[in-house]
Amino acid sequence: MSKTVQPESAEQVPPRFELERIDDYSQYLLHARVEILAVLRSLIQKNALVTVHFDQGNAFFLTSLLAIEPETNRIIVDVGSDEETNTRALRADKLIFTAVVDKIKIQFSITALARAEHEARPAFVGSIPDTLLRLQRREFFRLATPIAAPIRLFTSIPRPAAPLQLDVPLLDISGGGVGLMLTPEQASLLQIGDVLENCRITLPGEGLLATTLGVRNLFDVTTRSGARHVRVGCEYIDLPNARLSAIQRYITHVERERKARLSGLA
Repeated sequence: MSKTVQPESAEQVPPRFELERIDDYSQYLLHARVEILAVLRSLIQKNALVTVHFDQGNAFFLTSLLAIEPETNRIIVDVGSDEETNTRALRADKLIFTAVVDKIKIQFSITALARAEHEARPAFVGSIPDTLLRLQRREFFRLATPIAAPIRLFTSIPRPAAPLQLDVPLLDISGGGVGLMLTPEQASLLQIGDVLENCRITLPGEGLLATTLGVRNLFDVTTRSGARHVRVGCEYIDLPNARLSAIQRYITHVERERKARLSGLA
């Protein structure tokens, strides 16, 4: 029987699902039934942990796929351990399933669950999805930015009184996004899913990089001295290829210089 989890109080903001952002992720959407069935079978074969979100992302439970029945168009999944959550899930009119297999994110949704039995045990049953998101993106090399000459980010964070002007050094940069280190007070104005407009980063040798960033994660960090900070991971939103090329050139240049210093050639 699967474990049921309620969101912690620190994370009141419902998650954002790639499946609901088709304009951004349409190239990863599968429509062919044979492909969808193959992905679902891989979840069963690898006994993948699956998170099922419902109630607009405000509730979820952990489960696993038990079986698929193409002839009856049914998907069978394990139930949660908490009966109240099970009952709420049965009342939901949309449930989003998310799993990661071999570093590939899988997402699909179904409109309803019903009670069933599988091998004499309680289970949930729903319809095999018509579409499925299979998100596989290449890993980006993440470059720790120079401490002696830090790259700085200039942007503003909305707040009721007036926007907070932010001028902070980057922790790291990659072709996928940047890492920031903020004070708890600064980070308290951000939530996962927030969008930072008009971000400006000056890359040595490449000039000004103007972009929009989406907040993807926030982690508390305590230094050896006991100081508390918050690491904020941000992803580029709609970054043009020309700007991505500039970032990659900068990363390549810095890495080449570092390797040359290590080898004693610089």
